[in-house]
Amino acid sequence: MAAPRLSEEKPEAFEPEMAESSSVGPLGLVSPPEAREEAREAPSWAERLRAFRARHAKAELALLFFASFAYDILTLPRIDNRFTLTKQGLFLAVLGWLLWLELRWREGAAPPKGLSRVWRFREDALHLLLGGLLSPYTLFYFKSASGLTSFLFLASVFGVLVANELPRFRARGPVVRVGLYAFCLTSYFAYLLPVVRGYYSGMLFLWAAGLSAAVMGALAVLVHGRKREGRHPWWHILVPGWGVQVVLLGLYALKAIPPVPLSLLSSGIYHDVQVVKGPWGRDYRLLHEGGGWEPWARGDQDFRARPGDRVYFFASIFAPTSFKPQSSGDKGTRLLLRWEYDDPKKGWTEFHTYDGLYLGQGGRDRGFRTFAYLTAPRPGDWRVSLETEDGREVGRLSFTVTPDTSTQEREFKVTAG
Repeated sequence: MAAPRLSEEKPEAFEPEMAESSSVGPLGLVSPPEAREEAREAPSWAERLRAFRARHAKAELALLFFASFAYDILTLPRIDNRFTLTKQGLFLAVLGWLLWLELRWREGAAPPKGLSRVWRFREDALHLLLGGLLSPYTLFYFKSASGLTSFLFLASVFGVLVANELPRFRARGPVVRVGLYAFCLTSYFAYLLPVVRGYYSGMLFLWAAGLSAAVMGALAVLVHGRKREGRHPWWHILVPGWGVQVVLLGLYALKAIPPVPLSLLSSGIYHDVQVVKGPWGRDYRLLHEGGGWEPWARGDQDFRARPGDRVYFFASIFAPTSFKPQSSGDKGTRLLLRWEYDDPKKGWTEFHTYDGLYLGQGGRDRGFRTFAYLTAPRPGDWRVSLETEDGREVGRLSFTVTPDTSTQEREFKVTAG
């Protein structure tokens, strides 16, 4: 009987890799999953930052928007600043070029040569430029706004400014961007033309809308001239571009659009306005009782009237430096000063309108200053408004007249006007 042979099989060698991948520890203990997770390498600060931004994406968007808007409020120069006008003109030119590229090479098409590396940033560039234009336009409209209709229009413009930052709004494609571009064009021409011409007129806004419509028509021709096939660019360019002009002209007819570039810097009600000689010409001394608790009150808006008192209205109006008489017989841009009284029986009625007020020379940092007065005012509620020749409010101020039966001597405070 043959002796049994020993097996020649060798025991399986210990593989370190198997030990590392198993859950058995160095002493045969099983490592829990939590321990294995802790053993992983901690995320870098860049990864933690990206994760934090992803969790708070909406808050980050809101913070960046309001920070940018606050920066514009603090740094926005005068509306007739040449650098600002030139910069916004360049922004509009680049925007038009980017829109032309976007409409010429639609989604899915190969990008043009030379732009393939930066092609994916075109949408971000479009919205960055649109935000850079909508923000100052909103502020310019705010400075010129007066009355409920103007502030409703301003609220709409601010809503468009906010919507431009929302991803859902951006995803609607070039039709929305073309509409915003048309609005920016009209807003730019609406204050550029008065600055260039040196006066304000309602006809200049019609010219602004016409120029904007012409630019949109030229853009449609350029896009259609390149692409002979496919859908006509009417829907993507002319419908939103010209549609915006129709809406703006309708709002202008309703006097909802403020009279940019004019704006009311300050106004107030006083017991007297004295004209004095100053270091650079005429200055004004504004006399008022003061002592009211309202921090927003300007002068004596709660006017205590004694027999023989006059109600003085003083205003400072901003106009661009170029505003001046255009010929020897011209007196400049004409404004209306309208007094209205709240009659107990008839309601608000026009008391008097003065139409001989002219903006002689603009450009002063303190504005074009003027005043008017009302003799023997009736007790009750009043308001006085400054309007352009075509009836657009530059500013309005309300005040109340109450009889003052006191015989004590009054001491007036003096404010420089």
